[in-house]
Amino acid sequence: MPLTDLVTPNAIMPALKVNNKKQAIAELAAKAAVLTGQSERDILEILLQREKLGSTGVGNGVAIPHGKLPKLGKLFGLFAHLDRAVDFEALDNQPVDLVFLLLAPEGAGADHLKALARVARLLRDPVVVNKLRESRDADALYAVLALTPASAA
Repeated sequence: MPLTDLVTPNAIMPALKVNNKKQAIAELAAKAAVLTGQSERDILEILLQREKLGSTGVGNGVAIPHGKLPKLGKLFGLFAHLDRAVDFEALDNQPVDLVFLLLAPEGAGADHLKALARVARLLRDPVVVNKLRESRDADALYAVLALTPASAA
């Protein structure tokens, strides 16, 4: 199943310019707030709280910051290709340049975990990761996310 049910073409940031992890999360929260109509401050707070539990940098230059929002109507994804990799305190100590933000309604339960697993599975696939790194614009990035069945990755 492709990730098009989580991320829309306007939720792709092809060359996000940030200097560090906190700035990356803040920029993602700002964009997510615009697209979801949720409070930027609430989104940022939830993401930073999750990072305190442990980095969402999962390795191989990939991070999947995520959290649950009480007023969110459905699962929401946002993908960013960072202009240059930043330290995300990742498990493998590698800097991160690919970030998939996942927000879920507070009552999402298993759906949130399933979506998180799909994103993680997809972003563990070296072919997909290379295609994402080679893609320079939002349309190309979206095409990679849309065409790739996460269940096969």
